[in-house]
Amino acid sequence: MFTKIRYNSPVVLTFVIICFVILGLNNFIGNWLMYNFFCVYRFSLTDILGYVRLFTHVLGHADLSHCISNMTLILVLGPMLEEKYGSKILLESIAITALVSGILHCLVSSGALLGASGIVFMMIMMASLGGMERGTIPLTMILVAIIYIGGEIVDGILNQDSISQLTHIIGGICGTVIGMGLGKKRG
Repeated sequence: MFTKIRYNSPVVLTFVIICFVILGLNNFIGNWLMYNFFCVYRFSLTDILGYVRLFTHVLGHADLSHCISNMTLILVLGPMLEEKYGSKILLESIAITALVSGILHCLVSSGALLGASGIVFMMIMMASLGGMERGTIPLTMILVAIIYIGGEIVDGILNQDSISQLTHIIGGICGTVIGMGLGKKRG
């Protein structure tokens, strides 16, 4: 019989809770909160909040559906990664992916970016590298890269929608580089 609920994955659970709280506050206060603190877009080098948004844009979401789809995958993949690599490494991986995707978005796009889909793709690629042994690349990682990242490249070319395929690709690349780096350290 279960007697306790355990906060088993502190980075993942805290991330998810923060995302839902921000969405709730934004719905109560209005889009001012999301736009000023949880979206990244081109900014003046003197805008201190611009540097903060390079990291915080992964906490903001356009609506409940957007948030739920990202949080569901993060709750599936994140605890496994946090258990395998530790809370500190997972938090650093999230921060690196947020920063890289935020900077590249500002360099190539004039629009605003928000959401954790880059983090989701980072986690997908890190998880697919979980069985990596010295001198090998898991076939699962290759297939995931072809299916997810290849699909994003095709979508980016064929579709003109508000979804940032660039962020998905960057997240996948970050997850691959981080995952391979961690695999080499363990091997």
